[in-house]
Amino acid sequence: MARIDYAPIDRPEDTRLVAQISAQRGGVLHLYRMLLHSPPVAHGWLHYLTALREGCRLPGALREMVILRVAMLNRVGYEAEHHIPLARAEGVTAAQLEGLADWRNSDLFDARERVVLALTDAMTREVQVAEDVFVAVRAEFDERTLVELVATIAAYNMVSRFVEAFRIDRRDPV
Repeated sequence: MARIDYAPIDRPEDTRLVAQISAQRGGVLHLYRMLLHSPPVAHGWLHYLTALREGCRLPGALREMVILRVAMLNRVGYEAEHHIPLARAEGVTAAQLEGLADWRNSDLFDARERVVLALTDAMTREVQVAEDVFVAVRAEFDERTLVELVATIAAYNMVSRFVEAFRIDRRDPV
């Protein structure tokens, strides 16, 4: 159960924002119901994460692997539950989803996926990224895509921390 009540979604001053959230996310998820306690934060969050998910060059399968790996490392079931279907839609195989926990000892991931997962692990676990990890990932991407990759890893660490701080659970009544 969440640590505070979810915000109502029927406040007249939030009508437009709630409609945007619903249109972009297919409804008002528990995460956004919590964010709506602060409409400016909900607005910024929606637009930032939508830009990462829909406006970037980073391939969707890599994006979803990153999101799921961050969720796994941070032990955030809420995020994984929402992104497993998205990962499958982007072409991530069921075997890769199973192998993500021990990707270093798996042959299911190609060289590019492995450097992306190494960067994800470094940014999530250590925060500081070792030079060899950065050099390897830098060799795979142009500047724009590299910025998008790093921003995605950082953003979904933010999501994890927000979800866990409030104990947001999609099974909570709203």
